[in-house]
Amino acid sequence: MSHRVSPKNVVADAGIQAGCWATLFGLRKRGGSTKPKAAQLTRREGAAEAAELAPYVHFGHGWYDLNYDSVTIDSCPSEKLPEYSEDEGVSPEVLQTIQAELEDLSPWLRELSLDIWHHPEIMYEERYAHDRLTEFMASRGFKVTPHYLGLETAWRAEFTYPASDTHRKAKTRSTVHARVIGVNSEMDALPGIGHGCGHNLIAMSGVAVALAIKAALQKHDVPGTVILLGTPAEEAGGGKITLLERGAYKEMDACIMSHPTAGPANISGLWQGVALQPIDVEFFGHGAHAGLAPWEAQNALDAAFVAYASISALRQQMKPDCRVHGIIVGREWVPNIIPDYAKLRYMIRAPTYQELDALRERVIACFDAAALATACKIEIKVGAAYYEVRNNRILGREYSRLVGKMYGMRTDTSVGANYSTDFGNVTFALPALHPAYSIPTEPNGANHTPQFAKSAATKEAHEATLKVAAGLAALGFKVLQDADFTAEVFDEWKAGCGI
Repeated sequence: MSHRVSPKNVVADAGIQAGCWATLFGLRKRGGSTKPKAAQLTRREGAAEAAELAPYVHFGHGWYDLNYDSVTIDSCPSEKLPEYSEDEGVSPEVLQTIQAELEDLSPWLRELSLDIWHHPEIMYEERYAHDRLTEFMASRGFKVTPHYLGLETAWRAEFTYPASDTHRKAKTRSTVHARVIGVNSEMDALPGIGHGCGHNLIAMSGVAVALAIKAALQKHDVPGTVILLGTPAEEAGGGKITLLERGAYKEMDACIMSHPTAGPANISGLWQGVALQPIDVEFFGHGAHAGLAPWEAQNALDAAFVAYASISALRQQMKPDCRVHGIIVGREWVPNIIPDYAKLRYMIRAPTYQELDALRERVIACFDAAALATACKIEIKVGAAYYEVRNNRILGREYSRLVGKMYGMRTDTSVGANYSTDFGNVTFALPALHPAYSIPTEPNGANHTPQFAKSAATKEAHEATLKVAAGLAALGFKVLQDADFTAEVFDEWKAGCGI
């Protein structure tokens, strides 16, 4: 029988990426061709330089899983945005304040982003980023709490602009309930790749949004609080889930953040993503001399491969929008000793957590069957599940209007790729928004590649990030300023609606 362990965050090894763009895989080159050398040269003549990957790969590039010609972009389905008057939206004066603040801060923010990019740190080891970001926020007038809620690399930065005498005399709804907007900064990198998911940009973006909101509150005399959370271990370990369980989000009326991806210029996306379940499986057998007495062994490597093959067979009965993928990890294997230990690191993805829950049991049955077939003992550790992202529709519409008005940015709401993030759990706990946005990338250089890491350090990526940061800052300001708007946002979340 299997022994199952379900800690809140069992994945402590950086080799597993449970986070947002853990769906992209490189394709291996084939080796050992028996064709003569001349035939190989003929086959390569006239091929494109990027032909190392199959041609169809070019039709699926990162989150924005569509071909990038103008016809495709124009034909993408998108909700019609509501019409707003100037009074209903954020005033031009506030937008000007936000844009001017980000323009002034841009050199400092660029330096901050590149500093984090040059010091990549994997999950729960983001010590350099933690210290750099907390020092920066403290120098800008925020009250900073390092090592927040018992997590060494988590942090919190808060700024409150109190109600003035004018507000108190008027007894506005804002005075009665000064609202709180939350912002997230991710910091962790990928093992062996660095910031191949652009978290240096996300860290900087969170800072930019918080500082721009602060400037707007002060200049336009609007009471409110902005809380910026430094959230570790998005790629694996579910840092936001731990922070959520420990109460980090309980004060917030809404929470916002953004994420870079590959795609056409000046495009943003509001996509649901998928739920994800990380699982570690260990098989314990008995070693033996592979030639002399193999019958004495219980082969843990066989158990791993039986499980791998069983899951491959299961894929025939899986829905097209579900995914199960993983790796096999050994321990000092040599051919003449039958392995007594093997480890599988798997991820299960499904469109919703409810579907994930059902699929997980079928996958675990494959692991149990492999242990039974090989007489190995088994231990299954189920990590923290990532929920699908449920973007708040009201927040999304206002964000779309704002970035469209300021920068002519198109916001797409069609179906995206199978990404996952621990921010999905946040969207189920309170109203939240998680837009993606495009940065210029190399061909076949989408998220979770060394090419994307290189792109995340470019000036063009920085400029694209500041556009989205301006839109989110204006959105956050509206949450703090407009009580009726925020009430509508909450009602939408309470009804369980989302994009």
